[in-house]
Amino acid sequence: MTHASPASSTLKTKQKKDARDIRADALKIANSIKIEGQSPVETKAIATGIQRGMEMFLRQQSEKTRELDKRVKKVKQLSTQLTQQKNPENHTETAAVQNPSRLPWVLLALSWGLFLAVGLVITLR
Repeated sequence: MTHASPASSTLKTKQKKDARDIRADALKIANSIKIEGQSPVETKAIATGIQRGMEMFLRQQSEKTRELDKRVKKVKQLSTQLTQQKNPENHTETAAVQNPSRLPWVLLALSWGLFLAVGLVITLR
């Protein structure tokens, strides 16, 4: 025997609740626009039409949301592909920058040598 997962059961109860809410809202709207002499059967038929319209609207909105989510996912995939393609170039640039250069060390040694030479000349005077 298969049991539904807790997430799917809460989803189903939420969907049923939404359907009940839609039904109740449609009935409220139908009663609020009720015309004198209108039979309860006609009011119920109007409520049913309003309910179907609301359900159709919600379906369209969820389809639009799904389509938008698909597009967002596609754009994210494309952007990750582009960054992955650009990364090898960046790795070569960073590797070139990380190569140790001797120039700073030579300049440091020269500056200390000059400093010591000037210090010796001053002390010997």
